[in-house]
Amino acid sequence: MLEIGRTIVSLDILEKKFLCDLLKCKGACCVEGDSGAPVTPDEVRIIEESYSEVESYISENHRRAIKEQGFAVIDIEGDLVTPLVDNLQCAYSFEERGIIKCGIEKAFLDGKITFRKPVSCHLFPVRITEYKRFDAVNYEQIDICQPGRDCGKSEKLPVYVFLKEPLIRKYGEEWYEQLTYAAENLPKLK
Repeated sequence: MLEIGRTIVSLDILEKKFLCDLLKCKGACCVEGDSGAPVTPDEVRIIEESYSEVESYISENHRRAIKEQGFAVIDIEGDLVTPLVDNLQCAYSFEERGIIKCGIEKAFLDGKITFRKPVSCHLFPVRITEYKRFDAVNYEQIDICQPGRDCGKSEKLPVYVFLKEPLIRKYGEEWYEQLTYAAENLPKLK
């Protein structure tokens, strides 16, 4: 583990390799899991404010799920998460050429909104658990991401490099610089 500011970072984030391979996984992270993606109250507010631009990217049954459940729900563990369609797929997702994608991110990439997507989605497969005194920053190695691990190994791309943008989004440039310094200078990582 590595301590940076108020975070405790798993060394797996520095050592393991990862690069999403959507052609192989088909966006399974938007479908698999016990509940929706974790969101913050601020993110829910932003999603609600920008929903009129997002809804055109998602299907009618997904819009209906959001209308019935709301922009976020509390899951069985008491966490605020995105709503699901049929207890399975994120309500903000859509299918394009056989790949599940994020309607929020699509609206962002098309320049219609300024919010990319929930930071928990942007960071995946890194998961953050917030405690009173620190955040635990861990790399989650789940079966659906095997293509991403294979692709990352092939490209020799560390998790922290693949996730540079969302890590900076979450913790800032200075934090990321410290993470990079550690990755480049810890003896066992060279």
